[in-house]
Amino acid sequence: MDKKIYQVITPKRHLLSLNLKELFYYKDLLWLFVRRDFVSVYKQTILGPIWFFIQPVLSSLVFFVVFNKFGKIPTDGIPPFLFYMAGLTAWNYFSTCLTTTSGVFVGNAGIFGKVYFPRLITPISIVISNLIKFGIQFALFIIIYLYYFFIGYNVSINYAVLLLPIMIFIIAGLGLGFGLVFSALTTKYRDLTFLLTFGVQLFMYATPVIYPLSEVPVKFQNVIKLNPMTSVIETFKTAFFGTTPVDWLSLAYSFGFMSILVFIGIIIFNRTEQNFMDTV
Repeated sequence: MDKKIYQVITPKRHLLSLNLKELFYYKDLLWLFVRRDFVSVYKQTILGPIWFFIQPVLSSLVFFVVFNKFGKIPTDGIPPFLFYMAGLTAWNYFSTCLTTTSGVFVGNAGIFGKVYFPRLITPISIVISNLIKFGIQFALFIIIYLYYFFIGYNVSINYAVLLLPIMIFIIAGLGLGFGLVFSALTTKYRDLTFLLTFGVQLFMYATPVIYPLSEVPVKFQNVIKLNPMTSVIETFKTAFFGTTPVDWLSLAYSFGFMSILVFIGIIIFNRTEQNFMDTV
């Protein structure tokens, strides 16, 4: 006689009931969500994935005109367009992960209310799908970088390029961590979504994306370094331009900040998951 096996699904009761290994059992669903998130961006659009190329190019051109030509902000001797492309390539991955993840409960309420699966899969799939977009924009940056290199500009890759996987990991973690925290808030306060979009734009100006850290007055540099994205953006530029040495202490700070933020974000996310259907 066959024995029937039943699995009882109960809500998490403790803050630290993370059960992260459950994500492994749903890995097929994770990749299905990754495909869904990636395809949904350019579905029913005229240019499709070409928008991934157009956006950083247009943004870099605007920054070139506004901040270099009119604002006269120096770029450490790096061609301004290439300088802005470097900063935007890294920044866009962070900002997209943050803003998209922050609305995960509201955007997926229909699925969450019908079937069980580890809810954490959804924000993780967003971070991975955005990694694909980052790869496309990074390839575009490399093409433009090689163009400037071959026409004689003094740009050269150095040892810091080996830190690229760590930089991507930190960016993904920061976007995920901040997004998880804000996802809990947007379930109750929908207008935070608009405030967050505006706040991320302001946050970019507190990060050395359109200006080098060396141009910031010394008395304010330590304040700018409190921003965990500062060391990542600076290290990314160092890897391809070699204008400044790697600030290992700041990079370690960003990694530690990211680790704590992700841990806190997962706890808040899991706690919100238990009763979010009552508020969404």
